[in-house]
Amino acid sequence: MLKQIEGSKAMAEAIALCRPEVICAYPITPQTHIVEGLGELVKDGHLTDCEYINVESEFAALSVAIGASAAGARAYTATASQGLLYMAEAVYNASGLGLPIVMTLGNRAIGAPINIWNDHSDAMSMRDAGWIQLFAETNQEAVDLHIQAFKLAEELSMPVMVCVDGFILTHAMERIDVPEQPQVDAWLPPYDPVQVLDPAEPISIGAMVGPEAFTEVRFLQHYKQTQALRLITDYARDFEKAFGRESGGLLRAYRVDDADVLVVAMGSVCGTIKDVIDEMRDEGIAIGLVTIVSYRPFPTDELRKMLAGAQDVVVVEKSIAVGVGGPLANNVDMALRNLPDAPRLHSAVAGLGGRPITKPSLHRLFRQASVQPWEGTHFLDLNERIVGREIHTTRKKRRSGPTAENLLRRLATEGDAR
Repeated sequence: MLKQIEGSKAMAEAIALCRPEVICAYPITPQTHIVEGLGELVKDGHLTDCEYINVESEFAALSVAIGASAAGARAYTATASQGLLYMAEAVYNASGLGLPIVMTLGNRAIGAPINIWNDHSDAMSMRDAGWIQLFAETNQEAVDLHIQAFKLAEELSMPVMVCVDGFILTHAMERIDVPEQPQVDAWLPPYDPVQVLDPAEPISIGAMVGPEAFTEVRFLQHYKQTQALRLITDYARDFEKAFGRESGGLLRAYRVDDADVLVVAMGSVCGTIKDVIDEMRDEGIAIGLVTIVSYRPFPTDELRKMLAGAQDVVVVEKSIAVGVGGPLANNVDMALRNLPDAPRLHSAVAGLGGRPITKPSLHRLFRQASVQPWEGTHFLDLNERIVGREIHTTRKKRRSGPTAENLLRRLATEGDAR
């Protein structure tokens, strides 16, 4: 059913259609509207046979979801930013125990300094925690990915994180096709857990594992992620047949067939990048986009095939692995290794802390890739003036003060000239 609806509310409705039996709720911007919407659906009777639990922290939210899942319930929770860090131990526990929990991550920057706006720092902090990570480009895809996530999690018995850009998607009002209950019921089977705590058939979950078996446990986690590469593709294809629209999958291509320059990105920024590509195509520039949907597991082979014919690859990402560079760029680089005549790779970090990623800036970036390539990580729209002043001050003065406050003061007194 087509609705003009806020992204968070649409996601809440889609999650409710999946008939979760336990919802663990703790508010943190920008995911709060999702669990609020689910609470309203439980209260007014639209979502039945569901226990909605208000917990005291993010750590408790995922811990309760772990207990519920182990007891045989379809479990769901949501978080963002510092909330994900607070539940970090439980994040690893959920995947290590092989529990099919679905969690929405409203992507938001991690402090300090405090920042509530969107980037992908939070998801990247848990990229190696053993969860499947799916990134939505649009709110329609966010709705669809949640439905696919429950089926994927329960088939593999492993948790899935659906990553949606905070505010850009969660708080946007737009037209979204929210499926009907019979459609979802026909596509998503009732929960049949692989492992469950049942007094009639006693087992232990979460035993101590020593050196004699720990490597094998981790190998099997990795093996299930490799199995997910096939299932993610299969379920996206099945979803398209059942619901009539393409959504999900490992990655998507946009105007790539004859492209000399290919951009790789994920999340909502891909919409802006597509607009820029269309404008550059009108000028005769052969450029295209590869959108990563599945960041974990990473579609190495599929991406290698997609990028093989390009001359230049520009990775645009909303995260930085401090001291290394862009984590997405590092994974793309891995995909290109040992490829004959591999394209040149250019890494660009953009949109940190919610900074706008504008079309003029992307135009300049993509043109520069082919005419003046750069090495290392490029920070899009970096204010080199105030950065230079701060570096100079810290070298000159031992007690130079906190960096964040110094930069804010310079912006206030010297303006935003770059």
